[in-house]
Amino acid sequence: MSTSQKLFTKDTTLILLGSFCYMSSSMLINPLIVGFTHSIGASAIIAGAITAIMNLTSLLFRPFAGQLTDRLSKFKIALFGGVLLLLDSIGYAIAHAVWLVAVFRVINGLGFALCSVCMATWLASLLPRNRIGTGMGYYGMMNALGMAIAPALGIFMYHTVGYRWAFMCAALFSLTLIILIQFIANHGQPRVITPPSQPAHATHHLQIVQHQVVPVAFIIMLLSIPYFATQSYIVEYVAARHLHVLVGSFFIIYAIILLAMRLSLKDYFDRLPFRYFLLAGIICNLVGMIGLTYLVNNWMMLVAAFGLAGGYGVMYSVCQATALLVAPISEQGLANSTFYIGMDSGMVLGPLIGGILFDFVPYSWFYPVLMITLPLAAIVFLRYHRALEQTSVK
Repeated sequence: MSTSQKLFTKDTTLILLGSFCYMSSSMLINPLIVGFTHSIGASAIIAGAITAIMNLTSLLFRPFAGQLTDRLSKFKIALFGGVLLLLDSIGYAIAHAVWLVAVFRVINGLGFALCSVCMATWLASLLPRNRIGTGMGYYGMMNALGMAIAPALGIFMYHTVGYRWAFMCAALFSLTLIILIQFIANHGQPRVITPPSQPAHATHHLQIVQHQVVPVAFIIMLLSIPYFATQSYIVEYVAARHLHVLVGSFFIIYAIILLAMRLSLKDYFDRLPFRYFLLAGIICNLVGMIGLTYLVNNWMMLVAAFGLAGGYGVMYSVCQATALLVAPISEQGLANSTFYIGMDSGMVLGPLIGGILFDFVPYSWFYPVLMITLPLAAIVFLRYHRALEQTSVK
């Protein structure tokens, strides 16, 4: 294979390792914030609101992160984002007031938005255009590992040495990211392509989203809502229904299955049209929610984890690769930020919708109601299928 076709160069490997570190830094902290904030005097409502500040900040800052990534060196953006993540982790470790935790949640959201958009765009810029699907599959796999391993590590650290040392463990991940990117040779300078009709000195207008990526953002938002509702409420769901399953193992099993799926499907990400992946993703998400509806034993939990991994888990990578392919080369950062706006929306709506359902419908109807997201995702695709199929992962 020629050098231009290689996926695993020194630079791409370092970016993949860095993506695991930035994701782990934030995901290690997330399951601890409610308890920590409550332990220093916050009420349950305030603790929940402070926990949500990070996702809300990240959602609002995404468009600016995309603009910055398209206009500045990816190295500078990743470095600044990594420093913010380091500061917020240390900040949590020394905070003794609730308002300080809220401030550091805002910093956490800014750093997370910058790193997520920048690292994905940086990697894509180093990949051959016809292998973006495979490359972003590996990127999604590293993110998924961070989302599975870091929360378990954070909870273990909390039980072993307490909240503050757990936060310092998150700081170590951020510091590792900062060190890793120092060794990346290609700093990801922006590639600005000026149309012939546009003077070089023309004024840039702020774009909130990359309009060609908006359908992809809606699709990943809809597919992610059941996953994030599950992430937030599966423990309470199992307890309320008096189910005898090893619920603490659910996301570890999910991560192992997702890793196996992404490795086995890596040669197909650049070959098959988007519609095949979406159809399989919708079916898998349905299987996952059926498994959770009838969660009578650990075998059904395995089915549920398999379904959500094959649905939301695989479609995460496919949608991100498609977002990069449908957008112009000069707007790859904005394309990534638009994709992540969809993701952030799912992260916000999943727990919100899950909370409403948990309080107002019978527990046995929790997942059947969430199944409405599947036909909605299909409708979005049918409305925009021509644009997505022309330039999607093939």
